[in-house]
Amino acid sequence: MTRPAILLFLTLLTGTLSAQPQATGKTVVDQKLTAQLEAALAGFHGRVGVYVRNLKTNRIAAVNADSLYPTASMVKVPIMCGIFDKIEKGEIAFNQELVYRDSLKYDNGIVGSFRDSTKIALSKVVHLMISQSDNTGSLWLQAMAGGGATINQWLDGNGFANTRVNSRTPGRKEFQARYGWGVTTPREMAELVAMIRNGKAVSPAASDRMYRYLGMQFWDGEAISQLPSNVKIAAKSGAVNQAKSEVLVVHAPHGDYVFCIATKDQEDQRWQKDNEGYALIRKVSAIIWKHFEPKNEWKPVEGSEKFWF
Repeated sequence: MTRPAILLFLTLLTGTLSAQPQATGKTVVDQKLTAQLEAALAGFHGRVGVYVRNLKTNRIAAVNADSLYPTASMVKVPIMCGIFDKIEKGEIAFNQELVYRDSLKYDNGIVGSFRDSTKIALSKVVHLMISQSDNTGSLWLQAMAGGGATINQWLDGNGFANTRVNSRTPGRKEFQARYGWGVTTPREMAELVAMIRNGKAVSPAASDRMYRYLGMQFWDGEAISQLPSNVKIAAKSGAVNQAKSEVLVVHAPHGDYVFCIATKDQEDQRWQKDNEGYALIRKVSAIIWKHFEPKNEWKPVEGSEKFWF
């Protein structure tokens, strides 16, 4: 082949490659969805990251998806993994009876309102941690899982380099001061929940039970509120003054997808439904649904917002 012919071939090849979706490993970047998310996030008064992966097509969209964000109550997902790892090893039992002590109290949630010596099954405390986001119960389970250091070892051993429990964990004081109870990236938190969905966290049986817990959510007024009520969803949300977050697997008609959105350094710290972070979570959830389900356009029932938590 002559030099001019080679140059022409390379030019055509380069043009062909540049016209293809940008690949990252075994995934392919969804440029259209990425652009929609970038537009939605523009102008937010704080920092925000989003990660989306369609579990059927493996197409992804990511905006600041590898930056660190506070987990807030999303940290309860890795705590749950730590507990089930202990169960799988036979060190504790799923239905063993626990005895609550006043010394465990952190706040006035459900578990924190128990009388001293109240008996409750471990399985019910896990349920309260995930569905109600009970803080006292979560800290109790964190300790039973071996503490934050043990949970972090599990995370590290399963490929999660950035997701960590900070609170009550030796060596994590600086991270706790910056990020609170836990720290993660949108990509890692989404992929952790996807791992549970795919039966690969701890064991297939443990993953199945954990996924059932994630499907029972009391706090459904943000991302979940923008999805049809007859669609199966597994989720966990989190919120502190300066940060709002949520991770979901959505069993959409044309294929499951997982996404996580997280904020930090928010200017708007009001605990109101129109908080800028809450509003952005709802907006992003609606955009993703519409993108993957263009023929199943849906919007919340008129007046339903008065029933959102």
